[in-house]
Amino acid sequence: MQKLNFPEYDLKLKKQNGKWLIFDPIRKKNYILTPEEWVRQHTLQYLIHDKNYPENLIAVEKELHINQTKRRFDIVVFNRRMTPEILVECKAPSVQITQKTFDQANQYNWLLKAPYLFLTNGLKHYICQINFEANQFKFLTKLPENRR
Repeated sequence: MQKLNFPEYDLKLKKQNGKWLIFDPIRKKNYILTPEEWVRQHTLQYLIHDKNYPENLIAVEKELHINQTKRRFDIVVFNRRMTPEILVECKAPSVQITQKTFDQANQYNWLLKAPYLFLTNGLKHYICQINFEANQFKFLTKLPENRR
């Protein structure tokens, strides 16, 4: 798999029935290693090991209902009050982060109301802080660390 713009992590890979699998520490099982899953697992490691977010406050690929349509978010990090803190949208490295990607994340966040968006294709990362009351957002250079 392609080297990403994340620190090096010891990801658990294995080959089974001719397919490479990667272990997800949140969902506690192996998943087929696709380019998007490669980015998702690096992002999880980054959130846990570099930004100090506890595994028990992270949800991966959960369903949302938006206008009678089922959608799935990639990652949501909750705070200790169990309200969404960070919504993460992961794309494969070959997929550009575009306005469409931001629109998708904003649509999910319309329900979740997370104050931070983190969009990544593993090569480029975009972090936004959202002020819902003022209906404004600003781009940040880094994701905030968990303040335990």
